[in-house]
Amino acid sequence: MLSPWALLVILAPSLISTATAACKRHELLLTVDQFLLGLTMGQAAPLENIADDFQHIENNKPTIIVSGVFNNILKIDFNRTIIYMATCSTFTEIISATSFKPFILGAQIYYCSSNNNVYKIDTIISTTGSYFFNASRTLQYVRQENWPVIPPAQRNTRQTLQPAADAYLDMWSNKSAIDAVPWGTPCARLEGSVDTGKGAPDDSCKVGIPSNNTQPPNSDRRYVIDESMGTVSVLCNFEHLGNAPDSHGFRLEGGKLRYVHTITVADSSAWEGRIGETYEA
Repeated sequence: MLSPWALLVILAPSLISTATAACKRHELLLTVDQFLLGLTMGQAAPLENIADDFQHIENNKPTIIVSGVFNNILKIDFNRTIIYMATCSTFTEIISATSFKPFILGAQIYYCSSNNNVYKIDTIISTTGSYFFNASRTLQYVRQENWPVIPPAQRNTRQTLQPAADAYLDMWSNKSAIDAVPWGTPCARLEGSVDTGKGAPDDSCKVGIPSNNTQPPNSDRRYVIDESMGTVSVLCNFEHLGNAPDSHGFRLEGGKLRYVHTITVADSSAWEGRIGETYEA
């Protein structure tokens, strides 16, 4: 007769599979739609499936959901969502350029695998006065990009995507990380509203990367990874910019870096006249 522990070992793979299967893609996307609707209404009421232990984080600080960005009514000019089925989480990039007060947001939403209830919304929110903020210009650049779903045979795994993102974010504190980044050509980095791309075949994301590699690290990283989009969302704390809340999004194609999008909440006055030098801080 098998011991309870032996039986648990045998059943573990099927239990994990069942737990993963409980996270339903269409229900996650429905909640994202509710989140977006709430932003357009200026209230969180459309979010129906909130867990009892719900956490709301804005710019790396716990907040009450009704006192943050939901205090504003947004006209959403662009949004794109990726899904991390392995952890029941989503990331949505949002540009509101034509609202009375413009915003750019990067929102990670985390769901209970058992019932798809939302237990955390973690958002980086940038607006006028922040680091290279110009929502209209950002919108213009984003609409010129092409982010199709990657065919299954050409997709990279999480084991490739996350190390690529980490290597990039490690450049400030580790010089050897520069060579670990899978640089691609062409590659365009949209840093706030500043785009390194020119639409040329030799566009590079290495423009302005840090030459000072002994700076404080980019810490407290939270990930949403979508293999079908070749995309990694990382929310983190940019310690070298005065602990600035930050969102970095990476798109890899064929294992090489193709796009980088950043949202960094830092005072723009310190960076006036330094476009192109941003990573030299």
